[in-house]
Amino acid sequence: MITLGAAHFWLMFTRSPFALVVPVVSAALGMLGSATSHPAPGVTAVTDHVIATASSATLRYWTVERMRRAVVPPQRSHLSAKGGADGGPAAGAPVTIPGSVPEQQSSRRSVATPGAPWTSRGAVRATTGKVFFTINGGDYVCSAGTVASANRDLVVTAGHCARDAAGNWAEHWIYVPGYDQGRRPYGAFPARHLFVPGPWTTRGDENYDVALVALSTSGKRHVTDVVGAQGIAFDQPRGALVYGFGYPAGGRYDGERLTYCSGRTYPDSHKITKDEGLRCDMTEGSSGGPWLTRFDAGTGTGVVTSVSSFKYADDPATMYGPYFGNAIRRMYDRAQQA
Repeated sequence: MITLGAAHFWLMFTRSPFALVVPVVSAALGMLGSATSHPAPGVTAVTDHVIATASSATLRYWTVERMRRAVVPPQRSHLSAKGGADGGPAAGAPVTIPGSVPEQQSSRRSVATPGAPWTSRGAVRATTGKVFFTINGGDYVCSAGTVASANRDLVVTAGHCARDAAGNWAEHWIYVPGYDQGRRPYGAFPARHLFVPGPWTTRGDENYDVALVALSTSGKRHVTDVVGAQGIAFDQPRGALVYGFGYPAGGRYDGERLTYCSGRTYPDSHKITKDEGLRCDMTEGSSGGPWLTRFDAGTGTGVVTSVSSFKYADDPATMYGPYFGNAIRRMYDRAQQA
């Protein structure tokens, strides 16, 4: 274990979320399929992985009982406590890709919330879901959300929910949109292609802890044709009002219900990353859950601008999410064509 400045932990890798440890990713974890080789990826480089396991085998693997038993992986030590030499994600011209669910405005007002069950309906209940995957024989969980894309197959999640910092890819990766207490109201969609940014590949840089995952169809239907998709935006103004969603499974949460936090984002108080913070008590299992700006609480629509990534051990009230800049946009441009 190493401590580098203020200790922090990955949400999906921590069983005891308030322990003052810095989790790291084990080099012993397994790898599936064939990954595209990329020499020393730079800031805007992308590493991808084509999953070899047949979709039918992944669907058979994830029984209701196996999903119920899936947990967050054991504690690891993290490999990096600083942003990369590039100083964090570079900014470009703001870009917004609209979602397939219309951004309507309702009369409901936004209220800052550090963590509560999402009891309304609206599009976000269908466009957010739970992720199940295996690493080294263990069954694990994360959160994710659909985003608009040319292939109609994309979900966004945390980088560590697809590839760990030691370079090991997840296996049997499956997305269950609208997951609710064991129910799969819209079916399940196995992954076929995983994408992470170069800085996450080379050094586990938390500024780039993002993954885009292209899913296989279910019954010949694309995931966004079934549940819709939120918009996605890059290089947006910081300090926005956001809603973060996910399936936290630690502490007072059981991972069975969609949960949210809301409020304005703020800079990393430890000055270690360029990530933005959100007052939020969600715990492990919520990793990869989407953060939406311009969110309407009545219709459940907005634009994804980050995902839940990590917390500092000495500040469990703040969730951090990476800024979607040029590197994430480059990854999105490639992933939506997969």
